[in-house]
Amino acid sequence: MGVRSYNEELQYLEKISPVSWRIKKGFVSNMKVEGIFYVNERLEKLMFDELRNFSRQGNIGGFLPGMKQIGNVAALPGIVSRSIGLPDVHSGYGFAIGNTAAFDMDDPQSIVSPGGVGFDINCGVRLLRTNLMEKDVQPIKEQLAQSMFDHIPVGVGSKGIIPMNARDLEEALEMGMDWSLREGYAWAEDKEHCEEFGRMLSADPAKVSMKAKKRGLPQLGTLGAGNHYAEIQVVDEIFDKSNASKMGIDRKGQVCVMIHSGSRGFGHQVATEALVAMEKAMKRDQIEVNDRQLACARINSEEGQNYLKAMAAAGNFAWVNRTSMTFLSRQAFAKAYNTTPDDLDMHVIYDVSHNIAKVEKHFVDGKEKTLLVHRKGSTRAFPPHHPLIPVDYQLTGQPVLIGGTMGTCSYVLTGTERGMQETFGTTCHGAGRALSRAKSRRNLDYMDVLNNLQELGISIRVASPKLVMEEAPDSYKNVTDVVDTCHEAGISKKCFKLRPVAVIKG
Repeated sequence: MGVRSYNEELQYLEKISPVSWRIKKGFVSNMKVEGIFYVNERLEKLMFDELRNFSRQGNIGGFLPGMKQIGNVAALPGIVSRSIGLPDVHSGYGFAIGNTAAFDMDDPQSIVSPGGVGFDINCGVRLLRTNLMEKDVQPIKEQLAQSMFDHIPVGVGSKGIIPMNARDLEEALEMGMDWSLREGYAWAEDKEHCEEFGRMLSADPAKVSMKAKKRGLPQLGTLGAGNHYAEIQVVDEIFDKSNASKMGIDRKGQVCVMIHSGSRGFGHQVATEALVAMEKAMKRDQIEVNDRQLACARINSEEGQNYLKAMAAAGNFAWVNRTSMTFLSRQAFAKAYNTTPDDLDMHVIYDVSHNIAKVEKHFVDGKEKTLLVHRKGSTRAFPPHHPLIPVDYQLTGQPVLIGGTMGTCSYVLTGTERGMQETFGTTCHGAGRALSRAKSRRNLDYMDVLNNLQELGISIRVASPKLVMEEAPDSYKNVTDVVDTCHEAGISKKCFKLRPVAVIKG
């Protein structure tokens, strides 16, 4: 299908609510289901500008526009219901980041695609609360930020300080947070407040290459670089007092710690190797896709199963990684306040993944089906009373952690029944990029970014200052627009807002 004019493209797009658009079949070739994306007016402009530029110039820079990627996913074998773009959706490898899609496990044609998970498998967010207030932090904020920076290894080549040998890694890949608990790096209750309870049982370390293990071994317990961070935050606004109190949040000004990281080079290696294997499988099984970045394999093929087992191991790696940094954060706070983490009430509120594929049960056209749900740059958001969320949150719905950009607010949401019906129990994951990393480096000055943070009263510790403009707030969509769109659409519900007082970055 050749490049159409912008006006021709618009014929396939229909606004169906103040915050959602339908992508009709025919927008790209071979669509098996329709697409949908959620945007408010400001986010809508960004999406349509991207499409307009594509219509004028064609595919420049390697990725198709987000709308086209949502459409191409709708053409994949075995997809059900629709291909979904969340408000933070933007171009990514194969799938857009912020794209969710589900595939029928009972359909032998159904596929799994590493592009629908992302290279940073189980990149996710963890939130810890404390019993400290902002007034307790301000006098020692710089000292506390430095203590966090000293305790948590950060940056591109950072190496972990959690003792780990090859046998430990094998066990961690299989056991996830159960390994952390056994080794004394986690509290027993931590895993209860974690998606999948911190362990994907389908993990098989034997399906992971030695090269991936070699990359992962020194990186466990490290933050990495890019948009990963550890932040000291304070509660800025409470929207739902009842739900917030069930998470241990009852006052504005209460101090929390947010950790955003994933599976580092380990997950990247797993994804890279799977893509190579799947390109061969596609030729053998005659699977056709609209974009070669959507390399995939039948779920029940050897390549599909190998990837899912290796992906689960990478998921476990990421949960152990965030758990290790939780341990180090608790140590940093305990040292700064000369007390214990328990006395500081440093409990995990929740831990979510936003790059993962999981087998779940959902209703499609009134019938319950077993689906492989791909969530890339999107977060599981199950409703109240769902059996897979902890007892503590049965009445609130699953907590959903939405990390902001460096120096901007973050949010905690809760899952809804409407989200379960419309988006397979899925909502946004963050702000979503508005500028590419290259454009950010060209257009922004890192000293200006650092000075702006200081003017906002935010302490910052950064391993690579010149990379900081890639993650500047101007590089991203407005996270409040993203969250408000999800709230208005009813696919998740606002609970409370956090603002940063100190940022630790790679």
